Amino acid sequence: MVGHHAQEETEVTTSASLRRSLRAIYSLDTLDTRLTTSSKTPSKDASKISADTAVDGPKRDKDLPEGASPSKWTTPEFGLYTLVFVISVPLMYKAVWDVSQPESKHYKEYASLLSDGWLFGRKVDNSDSQYAGFRDNVPYLAILLVVHPLLRRAYNLVFSTQRTSSTSSASERLSARANFDFVSGLVFITALHGFSASKVLTILYINYCIAMRLPRDFMPSATWMFNVGVLFANELAQGYRFTSIAAATAPFYAGAEDVGKFLDSFGGLIPRWEVLFNITILRLIAFNMDYFWSLSRDRAGSPIEKKQLDPSALSERDRVSIPAPESAFTSFKTYLAYVLYPPLYLAGPILNFNDYISQSTYQSASINTRRTTLYAIRFLLTLFCMEFLLHTTYVVAISKSNPDWLAFTPFQLSMLAYFNLHVIWLKLLIPWRFFRLWSLIDGIDPVENVVRCMSDNYSALSFWRAWHRSFNRWIVRYLYVPLGGGPGGGTGAVRGTINMLAVFTFVALWHDINLQLLAWGWLIVFFVLPEILATIAFPKSKWRDRPTTYRMICGVGAVFNIMMMMAANLVGFAVGLDGLKGLVTAMISSTAGLLYTAVACSVLFVGAQVMFEHREEEKRKGIFLKF
Repeated sequence: MVGHHAQEETEVTTSASLRRSLRAIYSLDTLDTRLTTSSKTPSKDASKISADTAVDGPKRDKDLPEGASPSKWTTPEFGLYTLVFVISVPLMYKAVWDVSQPESKHYKEYASLLSDGWLFGRKVDNSDSQYAGFRDNVPYLAILLVVHPLLRRAYNLVFSTQRTSSTSSASERLSARANFDFVSGLVFITALHGFSASKVLTILYINYCIAMRLPRDFMPSATWMFNVGVLFANELAQGYRFTSIAAATAPFYAGAEDVGKFLDSFGGLIPRWEVLFNITILRLIAFNMDYFWSLSRDRAGSPIEKKQLDPSALSERDRVSIPAPESAFTSFKTYLAYVLYPPLYLAGPILNFNDYISQSTYQSASINTRRTTLYAIRFLLTLFCMEFLLHTTYVVAISKSNPDWLAFTPFQLSMLAYFNLHVIWLKLLIPWRFFRLWSLIDGIDPVENVVRCMSDNYSALSFWRAWHRSFNRWIVRYLYVPLGGGPGGGTGAVRGTINMLAVFTFVALWHDINLQLLAWGWLIVFFVLPEILATIAFPKSKWRDRPTTYRMICGVGAVFNIMMMMAANLVGFAVGLDGLKGLVTAMISSTAGLLYTAVACSVLFVGAQVMFEHREEEKRKGIFLKF
């Protein structure tokens, strides 16, 4: 009997431990400590907020932080919402599962786009060339993730010198990291791009000369004109192939064409270097602008000394904004180490120069083995989720086969679009998280790019802040604020709208120079405007006495926002304008389609209410996010 009770206690303890571990893996603290602490909090203090804080259960009503509301999860209203979820989510998945079966009448139309899989004896939808480039190279990237940090440790052991003080230790750490990053960066881009690495280095050198040799007043405009010009030139000249250059010089050198062909034949692992160079453009602009702002400050005294700050425990805001030492800016080797830093070179997240130098000098206290391990487990679970989807739902292959959309039911159409967006979300999330994991293992903590699930967004503005977050922060620091901010930033609605249009035009062209993405950028602005106007028309302060009514009004607005965001992202990253037109036509061309649309809007309303309560749950834990 005693043994039976002991076994029950062990099972209960194991179950509780497993639940706690899962909550820790999916806590905001594991994702990024910036989400659970203020950007003004010194890093050593921020590190004291453990993952346990982020996974605590809801607080009692009397202990709620200011601005948080009591929990609604156990109310009859949310009991109904739970029932809707239990019924609708399996049906949503079943809709795309049915059209992804070999027995489906549509299967033969896209079967040629499928590849041999490894799960459940099924084919895999590896037809998205962008993600396939990452997926097919995961084993080699995994080796690199292990070998690169080990090589750094070996380098530090071989070349470290006797440390005499904390100051010399910090400068030694910066020098050692910069030297290793410089060498490993050159090796990395040579392996990636072969002889085309010389083109990358040429662009980097010209950008560096703009910062160092031009008069200060001309630096910002010259930096922006040069780098935006490079974006267009890279696209138009298709990466400046050596054969094209040789053709231009052939009249002056008889063997030029043979030399050009030889150089192009050694293009490395990624011969089309210009495709992934856009992320490097952001670092080039960041370096020059950080240096420009550093020159405008009083160099007579360090901001750290003036504010009496501990340089080893700077807050995240101070790491980003306090200029790096002038010697770091003027060192071409350190500049290349920053721009070519291997873990973040291909896809980011984006780290500005000030932050890179600060973290290279003093490792961020947010980095520890437990948090990095939990983050790695979370990445692997996300990777498996993607594999599960690609093996069981062939939505990408279906959209690429140019199907007759009218042959699908309205429910199937909407789910094909919805799951297509999920695959797009995952195909970008996974590489970003892999490269951030690599960076964390190597001792640098960049911003987490994606904070919310694609299905946990009801606001166009919030979606933009939480999606590609490091790019959003880059836009705010280097483009949006210099333009004068936006609505609510003291510039006025008209000026703010113009600024937003300029920002999203740049964002669209930065992604790729084509009309489809330009339409996406402008649609985002168009869909954000109703949200801004609704916020002005229905201020929360006027509804304090009727919170439930206000929540219902917000739910209606959220349904509209979700529909518009889905449309904009389908245009930009999936089916294009013509494809969206075909989808919408098929959805509303019948009575059944219109009826389904009404039901779908009702389900989206339920989803929006759950999203609202999820954010209230975060507030009850003392976490106040703006997205």
